[in-house]
Amino acid sequence: MKPETLLQQLQHSHDFLKLSLNYPDFLPFACYQLENGTEIQIWDTGVMYCQPRLCGQQDIVLSSGVHGNETAPIELCSQLLNEVLSGKLQLTERLLFIFGNPPAINAGVREIQDNLNRLFSGHHSKEPGVQSAERERAKKLEAYVLKFFDDAPTGLRERKLYDLHTAIRGSRFEKFAVYPFLHGADWSKNQFEFLKACGANTVLLMQTPASTFSYFAAQSCKAHGFTIELGKARPFGQNDMSRFAEADAAIRALISGGDTVTTEFSEADFNLYEVRRSINKSTEAFKLHFADNIENFSSFEVGTLLASDAGVEYKVEVEGEAIIFPNPKVAVGQRAMLMVKPVSVAGKVS
Repeated sequence: MKPETLLQQLQHSHDFLKLSLNYPDFLPFACYQLENGTEIQIWDTGVMYCQPRLCGQQDIVLSSGVHGNETAPIELCSQLLNEVLSGKLQLTERLLFIFGNPPAINAGVREIQDNLNRLFSGHHSKEPGVQSAERERAKKLEAYVLKFFDDAPTGLRERKLYDLHTAIRGSRFEKFAVYPFLHGADWSKNQFEFLKACGANTVLLMQTPASTFSYFAAQSCKAHGFTIELGKARPFGQNDMSRFAEADAAIRALISGGDTVTTEFSEADFNLYEVRRSINKSTEAFKLHFADNIENFSSFEVGTLLASDAGVEYKVEVEGEAIIFPNPKVAVGQRAMLMVKPVSVAGKVS
């Protein structure tokens, strides 16, 4: 395949995901330069490095497709990538596009064998002898992100990773972000402002370490890392992309030196939650006791039965406790639901 033919294919949405999954096929054409001086490197299927001729002070990872059926973020990032490759969008910052799980994306499923977003920070290798495509992919993605940040020019730089998702079910707040546990460090005022510019003024503040991509970025790479939920998961072609206009505009401005429209941080502008407890699936008998269409961040009266699992009952314990990410289909041993409560960040934002 000639380099220009590859470039033409890459400039069509999703085409590069559907090229060979065998990385060596790309090696002869893994690096080339656009007319505007932007250097493009293909590190792997679904992993593309973009470096403008003159770099700003930010190193940004844009991730989508960690769950293969969450298509809106894939379409959003594919459009951005297309415009970078065509020269329509001129970058000012180093940028790494990651489309997390190409086999699952092409199959239209959440995962092939394992939940990729439960395998980072070394969790891909914590069960010796257990192998899967997702475990190998998580290991590679960790290495790519570390390489991206470690190879940055010297000087004072900002590291950022935005892992874009859509949720299995709807939400009281259509767009929300998960802010990884910072081990006592302050939450970032500037990042709250950016999230709001993306339309995500609901933020879940995690209180414990996790195996997610965003926690890996925050802890292992010392980056600003976020999981950003942009709405409900729908098949390709069924997304109303106008609903993601705020996120698209904010990200475009971030990576191209434009003016991101932000407002001064005020806690009153946000819905802030923290995790009160995590409910794991212990057996195949795990069952939810509310309707499938109940939205994320829904709350119930104290004492309401939420779930049961082999004789154990989980009920609402305190006023205002709400559910998020309920999923009875997870593997035994994995988190089936989070219970969250409103929280203040007064004095903890800088």
